[in-house]
Formats: sequence, C-alpha cells, structure tokens
Amino acid sequence: MAREPLRLLRATAQRARTAAVSPLRRFRRPSHTPSPATTLDPTVHTTLGRTTLDATAPNTTAPNTTALDPAARPRPLVRAAGLAAVTVLGAWIGLLVVGSVHISVGPMDTRMALRPSLTGGTKINVAPLGALELDSHHAPLRLDVAVDRLDPVRSQALVDHPERLSGLQDEVASDITHGTLDLAFRSCAAVVFGATALGLAVYRRPRRALAAGGLALTLLTASGAAVYATWNPKSVLEPRYSGLLSSAPSMVGNARSIVADFDVYQRELARLVTNVTQLYEATSTLPAYQPDPTTMRVLHISDVHLNPAAWHIVESLVRQYKINVIIDTGDTMDHGTSAENGFLEPVSDLGAPYVWVRGNHDSASTQRYLAGLKGAHVVDNGEVVTVGGLRIAGIGDPQFTPDRSAAAAGDAVEHSAGRRLAEAIRDRKAAGAPVDIALAHNPIAARETDGTVPLALTGHVHHRRTQVLPGGTRLMTEGSTGGSGLRAVDDGTPDKVQASVLYLDRDTRRLQAWDEIDLGGLGLAKAEVSRHLPAENRPGATPTPTTP
Repeated sequence: MAREPLRLLRATAQRARTAAVSPLRRFRRPSHTPSPATTLDPTVHTTLGRTTLDATAPNTTAPNTTALDPAARPRPLVRAAGLAAVTVLGAWIGLLVVGSVHISVGPMDTRMALRPSLTGGTKINVAPLGALELDSHHAPLRLDVAVDRLDPVRSQALVDHPERLSGLQDEVASDITHGTLDLAFRSCAAVVFGATALGLAVYRRPRRALAAGGLALTLLTASGAAVYATWNPKSVLEPRYSGLLSSAPSMVGNARSIVADFDVYQRELARLVTNVTQLYEATSTLPAYQPDPTTMRVLHISDVHLNPAAWHIVESLVRQYKINVIIDTGDTMDHGTSAENGFLEPVSDLGAPYVWVRGNHDSASTQRYLAGLKGAHVVDNGEVVTVGGLRIAGIGDPQFTPDRSAAAAGDAVEHSAGRRLAEAIRDRKAAGAPVDIALAHNPIAARETDGTVPLALTGHVHHRRTQVLPGGTRLMTEGSTGGSGLRAVDDGTPDKVQASVLYLDRDTRRLQAWDEIDLGGLGLAKAEVSRHLPAENRPGATPTPTTP
C-alpha cells in the first residue's frame, strides 16, 4: 500500500501529458450522456492494486493554447488590408451590377453610371458615333452617360410643337438633376450591398460583412465630397470629342452668346445634349440644323504636301461645319513642278471659297495655275481680297527651297517680307478699310504684322501653336493638314492630320472660339476635336480693347 500514492501521482502526470497532446479534447462533446458515476469519478481507478488512467474521462484542465500562442492570432495589419480589399472589390462589383440609372433627357433615352477612375471627369458616349469627354472633376469616380436612343415620339412632339424648344433647356437641366440624385442613392445602395455580400462570402461573419459595407459607404461619401470640391462647371466650354461625334462642335453655336446669355453649366450642357440630336437627322424628322447667323466659320489648313486624302477631309469638314471660307497657308505642293498642278483640281469643288498664300514648296507656276481655278483666291505682295465679308491680306513665301540651284536666303528675307505685308496692312487701315486677317506661310514673316491686324495665320512648321504677340495680334500656326504628305511613311509614327475651325463674329470679325481637329495619320482611324476660347471670351473675363 505504500506504493499507492506514487502510482496515483504517476497516473496524474500521465493524464496531464495526454491532455497537452490533445488540447481540443475539452471541447468535444460525448456521444452519449455520461452517467453520474462517470461525472463524479476522479478518472483514476484502482483495480487489483494497480492504478490506471481512464482514457474516456472528460478533460477539464487542458490549457487554451490559442490564447497562449501569439502566432495563432491574426495580425491587425493583415486583417485591415484584407478588409479593405474586400470592401473595394465588393463596392466595384456592386457599381458594375446595379450602380446605373436609366433616365430620359429631353428626346434622348440615356443611362448614367458611376465607375472607378484614376482621373475622374465625365464621359458621354453616343454609340456608335463616338464620345465626348469633360474635365468636370478630379476624384476616383467617373460619371458615364450613355445615349441609348432618340425617342421618336418625343422627337415628333418637338417637330409638331416647335414652341417647346424654348423650354427644352430647363427640361433637360431638370432631367439631369433628378437623374444625378437617383444615381447617387442607387450608387450608395450598390456599394453597400456589394461590399456586404462579398464580406459575408469571405468572412462568414455578419459583423465583418457589415464593417465592409460601412467602409464602402464611407469611401463613396469621401469620393462624392472630392467631386463636389473639384467640380468645374466651365469644363463644358472646352470638351474633347472623338469618333464621328467630332462634328458636334459645329452645332454648339455662337461662343460669345454662350458666355454672355446662358448659365455656364446647366444651360450649355442642355444645349449640347439638344444639338447632339442633329447627328440623327438622317434617320429622324428633326429639322435640319441652321448655323448661328452671327457666326462666321473659317477653316484653316496648311502644308498639304500632295496628300490626296486631304481634299476629302477638307470637303467633309466644310460640309459638317458649314464653313464660309477656307484659308490655306501654303506648301500645298511638294516640289512645285508643273506636273503636280493637276493635284489642285479639287479646289473648285470643296464647297466654299478658297484663299491661298504661297509656301516655300510652292512655285510661281503653282501660284499661276491656282489663280485660274474657279473659287480660288490668291494673295501675295500685300494684296487684299474680300471673301465672305472678310478682308484678307497676304504675302507669299520669298523662298522656294526645292530649287537646289539657289542657296536658301534664311530668316532675313522672311523678316523683310513680313515688314512689306505689315506696311500694306497699315496703308489699308489708313484708307479706312482695315484688314481682318493676315496670311504668311512662315511664322517669322507673320510676326512682323504684330499690332497691325487682329489675327495672323501661318503654317510651315508642321505643328500647331497659338499665341498673342506683344502688340495684341493673335498668331495661329496650323499643323500639317496632309500629315506631312507622303514623306510621313518614312517615319515609324505617322504625323497627325490637323486643321482648325475658327469662329468669328460676323459684325466685328473678331475671333470668338476655335476648334482644333486632329485626325490619325496614315493607317490610323481616329478623330479628336477640342474647343478653345480666347481669354477675353471666357466667363468673368474683362473685354479687351478693339485695337488693332
């Protein structure tokens, strides 16, 4: 019997070691209800003088190794990063699935949606015609507006009751306001639902899922605050167009009346949406668009360099923008030989009067041939022509660089030619017939006219630039409307085909706005149009003096 306490101690130690090996045994439930004897029995039985351990006895003293082992607990940063990832992904999925609204804007059926973005802004899609982009705000959200279709019933109602057009702007603004509010509520529900559902699927814990939904709502609210803080209503004045929608700027109308008579955001946006419907006139009964009677439209082209595609582009722009006058600042040819003269034949069929000044790749033979074509007007030596109500003076480039027998004279002769042009313009002003536009091929010559004329147009350098000279003359240099001609195939990156549409007031003949048109070069099917306003025409600007 003296050995009995020792055996009891060994049995207890063995029981402790067994419990340490299986710490989760304490959480196992017996498959049957234990008897009172099993519950009260101390788990050590003495049989025939031996002490044994009952392996079926419940373990109530096993330590909680999960609480004791720090590695078993999730790290806070990892948990936070996982929750953030689940929240963002779930919110994005929610926006993609249910975060859009269908609204009617005037005669148009549209769909508005919020989409994640790194730059923000607003994009208006008019499939399959193209898109319009506005730098309306800077936030991680972009507003997408898709024009689905033109409703024939509402369009016919406008035709039958034209007096409704006067109130259409307010109607469109109201439609957009209600649609934006509806989109805001739906987007909140979408991000909360998406983040909560994904959180529940990942964590399988309601508290974690609700935390993801709350975080998603917080992020959306913060993004909305960023949109509100950076909102730029003036962005509608300088939109970017792409695709076939590049004809839309021709329908916006008089830039000066937009600034002076309409609220910058709501009413101009309404007018833009309304005028886009004119793109559907081929398949609808809407009345044809009429250009603003107070606006003259001048198409500025330059440096065609024998690219036959240029004439098709010019003809299309004349038709789309209702151009009044075409101005070409030279280098229409490449070598100036008489064999190239046949390239000029389409000039008579472009649909608008054509004013031309000689470039350094155009010969005297080129100039004589072009002067004999119907609808063409050549300016040189300071001569003035009046076309479409505009008085235009110009001087041809004094150099003919394809002629390798004569050394290039350099910038000195360009300055001299520019001074002769400026003197002729001063003489016209003294005679009571001031010149509206001065033309020269080389910008060096055109700079000499500073202070004598409001607007000077040039080319030559194959890239676009606009600047106001110290004397107040605005110098506009056009890129290559021929994409640098056939020589562009030598370069791996084709040059852009560039042209500009200038909007001038019919009474003052001052520049109100201009559209810069960029088309993809050889083999590139892309179009982009951007609108620009002179500083004096922007909202809140002080009008500039009428001189020169």
